[in-house]
Amino acid sequence: MRRPTSAGPLLGAALALVALLASALPAAASAGDPPGPEVTVAQGRLRGRDHDGAQKFLGVPYAAPPVGQARLRAPREPRRWSGVREADRQAPACVQFSPFGLADPQAAGEDCLYLDVYRPKGARAGSRALPVILWLHGGGYSQGTGTQFGGRTMADLTNSVVVSINYRLGQLGYLQLPELERENAPRSGSFGLMDQVRALRWTRENIAAFGGNPGSVTVSGQSAGSGSVCALLAAPSAAGLFHRAVLQSGPCTLLRTPGDAQAGSQARAFAERAGCAGPAGVATCLRAAPAAALVEAARSLPTSGPASGDGLLPLDPAAAIGSGNWNKVPVLIGSTRSESRLFVALSQPRLTEQEYTAQVLAGYGAAGPEVLARYPVSAYGSPYLALSAVMTDSSFACHTAWTAQLFARQVATYAYEFDDPDSPTLAGAQVPGLDESNAHSAELAYLYDFTMGDRPLTAVQVALATEMKRYWGAFARSGSPAVPGQPAWPATGTGSVLTLNPVATRTSSSFAADHQCAFWRTRPTRPPL
Repeated sequence: MRRPTSAGPLLGAALALVALLASALPAAASAGDPPGPEVTVAQGRLRGRDHDGAQKFLGVPYAAPPVGQARLRAPREPRRWSGVREADRQAPACVQFSPFGLADPQAAGEDCLYLDVYRPKGARAGSRALPVILWLHGGGYSQGTGTQFGGRTMADLTNSVVVSINYRLGQLGYLQLPELERENAPRSGSFGLMDQVRALRWTRENIAAFGGNPGSVTVSGQSAGSGSVCALLAAPSAAGLFHRAVLQSGPCTLLRTPGDAQAGSQARAFAERAGCAGPAGVATCLRAAPAAALVEAARSLPTSGPASGDGLLPLDPAAAIGSGNWNKVPVLIGSTRSESRLFVALSQPRLTEQEYTAQVLAGYGAAGPEVLARYPVSAYGSPYLALSAVMTDSSFACHTAWTAQLFARQVATYAYEFDDPDSPTLAGAQVPGLDESNAHSAELAYLYDFTMGDRPLTAVQVALATEMKRYWGAFARSGSPAVPGQPAWPATGTGSVLTLNPVATRTSSSFAADHQCAFWRTRPTRPPL
């Protein structure tokens, strides 16, 4: 039986289309505001701000600025400061490498290794009573920022501490050149993954100051953020830094990592494109190049994210999990009902039936006629919806089921499918006349104070959002998403999946059949885009 394979570079390019198009920075507190809450971390004292039922500490450095000669090096300890540091303003995003990035270029830069902390107002320093959720944003490893994911509502509702981080992106975050690898202990160019490990270490060392329990940390991410969680599960240096994991719309069997040799070849081509050809002086050249020149060089050579085969990530995460050689923790994993509607809407919104047929036949070869028979346009209403179903099932949905099965053989695993047929999509990504509900990223506004939804949630959707936050919070607290008064969420060892729906959340055993996973397990999963 043929094993499912990686989705390949075409889906990777599609993932990079997930556009984070705007960023809203909160205004600093005015002189007339009452004094905010204060905490003491290893680097000094912080003053945050009250916000409704929670408190927030924004723009907290977890590493030294990776600028100048620190560019393309492992992250270092943050500097100490004297007096009280005002933590009332979010930091800039990291440099954005995607053509679709932050709308305001003033809000991005290389000095970006900061995090935001949210806690309930009743939190007490040193109590170590509250579970911690550390969030990793998505964006194809090339765009995005933690500042678009506020944790105030989650912290207040679930009595937890929420941490949202920035990490280096593009080739500033992932560049597997031997000239750079030899400068750090793990011999790796995955600096973005190193940033994530550094943020977890900072959290372990300092979260008690916010009332959080360093022995109860859940690492959580979506899309490339979920791929980062996969990498952390397989990274020896992350062992013991977290105790539960949440993977949203980024299953490990789908988001495979390039090997060190492949990533090295890609990195060399990028360096040459950036005008830094030849091994002599390449590191110096890359550190001296303007950031804008590096972004330009990456336009036709996007990063593949973390590489495997070095000391930081010895094995591809899916291979590590399959072998049992990983950081074993309880797992919550899932996807949205129609993930690929976003990618097809952004790339081929006016797809014709003739084009659909041609792409499927070209993309799936000998299996093409059977794919068309199983996904006829007549059954979906339009070529757009039919292609979206093909891509969703062959990639996100079935790989989520397969990854969940890998986990479930070894640890407690809970699977979900988000299914709100009227969900918002990303701001700026809505194509008139197309149904983009349940698409990639649809669930984000239900879990975080997300600034990128195209419209506010309705009262019914807010109720679902509350239900979802309580599930996530319960899992972060105990490793089981059991919430009194809400539908039971059984472990997925029997193939059960919790369907998160605004009318009726329920357990389903038909997920694999709904997405035709038995068919896709023995067929190539390369998308036809």
